[in-house]
Amino acid sequence: MKIKSTSDMENTGVKVLVYAQAGAGKTTLISSLADCIVLSAEGGLLSLSKYNIPYIEITDMETLEEAYQWFSNSTEASQFKSVALDSISEIAEVVLAAEKAKSRDPRAAYGNMQDIMTGYIRKFRDLSERHVYFSAKMEKVQDEMGRIMYGPSMPGAKMGQLLPYYFDEVLALRVEHNEDSETVRMLQTEGDGTWLAKDRSGKLEKWEDPDLSSIINRILS
Repeated sequence: MKIKSTSDMENTGVKVLVYAQAGAGKTTLISSLADCIVLSAEGGLLSLSKYNIPYIEITDMETLEEAYQWFSNSTEASQFKSVALDSISEIAEVVLAAEKAKSRDPRAAYGNMQDIMTGYIRKFRDLSERHVYFSAKMEKVQDEMGRIMYGPSMPGAKMGQLLPYYFDEVLALRVEHNEDSETVRMLQTEGDGTWLAKDRSGKLEKWEDPDLSSIINRILS
């Protein structure tokens, strides 16, 4: 039995989930990660075209598994200190499409997708000595009391509800306008009853600049 220390965060890396509406800049955030490689299922990396960031296109479950095995076992992959899954929502859609092709029962397809995605989320989250950024689409829901709430979106209601539980850092990328009517992008780190967010490190301010390297360094400090 190996006893570990909770202070040994640098050996495990920081794992961050960020969700936002379309066009908010979830993909652009990747440019703030050092030594990063992207697993892309969205086909929308135009915002990163001015940066020389390598990526792997996830088109099916086979390439997803190959990418994980490469990260886990390849010496070539050791040069990358950060991994970005953009987006986990789209990767889940790829998995769901494969499961629907295998089964005539939609409920079975969604159940299988949830099991498969839970496994991959945990495997990429638990990659040692790497920081992992998971981006997700945003979902707007209404609770039983009629209140509007925002959180990460996944295919299948249950998967979306479970996703935040896998991470210590769940951040909402907000796009608002300041008093001068200028567009401002900020990361919300604390929930407020409308936007789901959490920071278990306790080292972040409620509002942080959209800079993942700065946030990671703050958490590890």
